[in-house]
Amino acid sequence: MPGPKKLDPSSSPRALLGAELRHRREAAGLSQEDLGTPLFVSGSFVGQLESGTRRMQLDQAQKLDEVLGADGFFVRNCAALKKSKYPDHFAEAAEAERLAIAIREYAPLLIPGLLQTEAYARAVFRAGRPTATEELIDELVAARLERAQLLTNPTEPMLWVVLDEAVLRRVVGGQLVMAEALRHVCNLARQHRIILQVLPFSAGGHAAMGGGLKLMAFADAPPLAYLDSLGSGQLLDEPLTVHAHELNYDLLVASALSPGASLALVQSVAEDEAHEDQQL
Repeated sequence: MPGPKKLDPSSSPRALLGAELRHRREAAGLSQEDLGTPLFVSGSFVGQLESGTRRMQLDQAQKLDEVLGADGFFVRNCAALKKSKYPDHFAEAAEAERLAIAIREYAPLLIPGLLQTEAYARAVFRAGRPTATEELIDELVAARLERAQLLTNPTEPMLWVVLDEAVLRRVVGGQLVMAEALRHVCNLARQHRIILQVLPFSAGGHAAMGGGLKLMAFADAPPLAYLDSLGSGQLLDEPLTVHAHELNYDLLVASALSPGASLALVQSVAEDEAHEDQQL
């Protein structure tokens, strides 16, 4: 069985804390379960802190300094974790996303952020923030495009996306913007960079009608589930809860069109949008 992944402490504040936590815990002769007890968390949660898939909170940092005799190290460095380009409800999920080896996502309304084009992302942010300055919109778009750089790696993370048919039918940013965005998704599927499926309206009721779902798997930490809704989100790690959402995703996949049929449908809608724009 492979050992724990070696973190590069210089890569991020979270990696620094994770590497230091693992070092100090092992030096103290404590298991992850032993250290979890005074923190009132599970051993797997301690493992997630060490691997960098979870964000350390200030109260946890205070307790770790006390238990491990760290002389305030964790509290001093915990503040750096609060700085993020993303909204508070999504920041931890975005950071975990970078460490995932596999991501499975159901998108009910919009093309997922990792797959968005610049014009599509700009239209999404402007629709939600009609009075925002151009500078703020530029910053939001830049952060989203930076996230999408994950896909420049040809193999990891494995990304499997199920798009609700509503994603294809809702024209965001105008027909040309929509056509470009859908073609971008098609290109990623043709390049075998993503697995693409569409959940058609004809599937009727399904297991994830409550909102978006993202599942993340890691090389050296338990999986996480992220539930997305308007202006909020939940990152979940309780094993039974994550397993239940994994089952929900499997049911979505079973009800969705095949990858081949899905690609054909998305391409057809993209062509329709481009044709409609030319007729105007």
